[in-house]
Amino acid sequence: MKQFVNESYKHSDITGKVIGYAMKVHSSLGNGFQEVIYQKCLAIEMEMHGLKFSRELEMEYFMKDLMWVQGVLTFLLSVQ
Repeated sequence: MKQFVNESYKHSDITGKVIGYAMKVHSSLGNGFQEVIYQKCLAIEMEMHGLKFSRELEMEYFMKDLMWVQGVLTFLLSVQ
């Protein structure tokens, strides 16, 4: 898997892993699924690699498809 790490950014090691896992999920599934499918598959991928995360976080402003991954907030979006 290609590394998406830039040492000049805080948490780059984690964001690099998340981006890599998301690319792996997308490569496996392809286009056309609802966001929730990609989100569930990404969750499985991150669990397999030991990343701790939370899904569908409620925040002051609630946004769908948020994941909290070891100190990094991510937003999952699929375009049809």
